[in-house]
Amino acid sequence: MSTIISRSEFLTSYTPYQAEISQGMLQALFEYQSYIAELTGLEAVNSSNYDWSTALGEAATMCHRISPKRTFMVPEALSFDKRSVLRNYVSGAGLNIVEYSYDPYTGELDLEDVRMKMSEDVCGIYAEVPNLFGIIDSQAPKLKQEFPEVPLVIGVNPLSLALVRPPGDYGADIVIGEGQPMGLPMNTGGPLLGMFACRMEHVRRMPGRIIGLTRDQDGRRAFCMTLQTREQHIRRSKATSNICTNEALLAVAVSAYLGMTGGRGLRSVARICMRNARRLMDRVDELDNFDAPLFEGAHFNEFVMRTPLRPEKLNKLLLRHGILGGIPLQRHVPRLTDHMLLSATEMTSEDDVDRLISVLREVPL
Repeated sequence: MSTIISRSEFLTSYTPYQAEISQGMLQALFEYQSYIAELTGLEAVNSSNYDWSTALGEAATMCHRISPKRTFMVPEALSFDKRSVLRNYVSGAGLNIVEYSYDPYTGELDLEDVRMKMSEDVCGIYAEVPNLFGIIDSQAPKLKQEFPEVPLVIGVNPLSLALVRPPGDYGADIVIGEGQPMGLPMNTGGPLLGMFACRMEHVRRMPGRIIGLTRDQDGRRAFCMTLQTREQHIRRSKATSNICTNEALLAVAVSAYLGMTGGRGLRSVARICMRNARRLMDRVDELDNFDAPLFEGAHFNEFVMRTPLRPEKLNKLLLRHGILGGIPLQRHVPRLTDHMLLSATEMTSEDDVDRLISVLREVPL
């Protein structure tokens, strides 16, 4: 995969305005869109946003274009990074954010709280599957049944879609997520890959570049940028988004990854993630001074662990042993003062788990 995206026609090319000399790049991006459409169960996909947070901000403003109201609903259990970027987006657009709570036992969204806070001014509602706590939220599919007229935005870990129901099947109007788990390398801040898909009926309100399949004047199959009147280089200030560039190289990388793994391979990777997370969860829960998981809901590859130390202090201890610890949750959900989020991926070995447990076992009660 690294060899493919290191080729100069992918690595150095920018916006493929001249379709006649960019067919390779355009086809690779078209294939990426096709893969994401199949995973999400939606018809229209752009060729990327910057990251998940940016995709959320764009989704909120798109909901406002679909339904010109002023309130966007999000879960209380939302990462600080997404909330921060979202606030930047909605403040400029004149929108309000309303947060709904989660069930303290299952970790899933509190549907009754959503009902209480729903109003005629809501332009869209956002939920994550899996959510911040790693829970595969069984309540999220009920949102469209409860509020059929409100645009529904679902955030996903794309690997989970190899095993769970596609959001398009339960009424999602927009699906967003982070493409990094699909073969992209670890990094310390970027670049990332924001996924963005929607129903075809909303495609002209969707931000970002779209690659289409057409015929040239001689009847030959050709790829091109389509619906360009939505974009800045045509509409300027009236465009659907003020983002003019994207993460095309990483979209090509994900296209290569999905093409090489295939459906069976992707399901295998997703199962390994779940199995490794379950193994880690069980090993942590065997320790006297730790509790995991905090919530009873079904988990994908992340879970919440209660720790006897401040999570920041525990992470420093782990780092001294060469282990990158979990995410302290208080910054994201203030009430979770002594909890951290741990994850396991297809790259997590039994030796990795053993090393972590050996350090945690020495933490004083």
